[in-house]
Amino acid sequence: MATAAFEEIAEDFEFLDDWEDRYRHVIDMGKAMEPLDDALKVSVTKVDGCASQVWLHPTIENGVFSFKGDSDAMIVRGLIAVLGALYNGVPTAEIGGIDAHAELGRLGLNDHLSAQRSNGLRAMIERIRQVASA
Repeated sequence: MATAAFEEIAEDFEFLDDWEDRYRHVIDMGKAMEPLDDALKVSVTKVDGCASQVWLHPTIENGVFSFKGDSDAMIVRGLIAVLGALYNGVPTAEIGGIDAHAELGRLGLNDHLSAQRSNGLRAMIERIRQVASA
């Protein structure tokens, strides 16, 4: 059920045996992401429950979900990029059916993130699901 963009990340991760290489790849994905406009970094787009500053700005057009995001932590920017690959371009009706925990588990992220980062990731996923179901 994952998007083609997420499947591409999963394929990349298959070639990266070492977790350090995977970690760097996630950071590189975050660096490659376009920064969120400062005007969108407001309380309504801020995600609570994250150790670092995180903002998600979702949009829904013709029933299709997408978002842009940003963080002050490079690894979190990378996680936002991974979530973008998982959720952007998906019809809102299908967002709730995506098992993010299982999909991220395919990348090994569940086993290698700190408790705080895992909590923040869950908070971002919950925000995405809330917006898509509203």
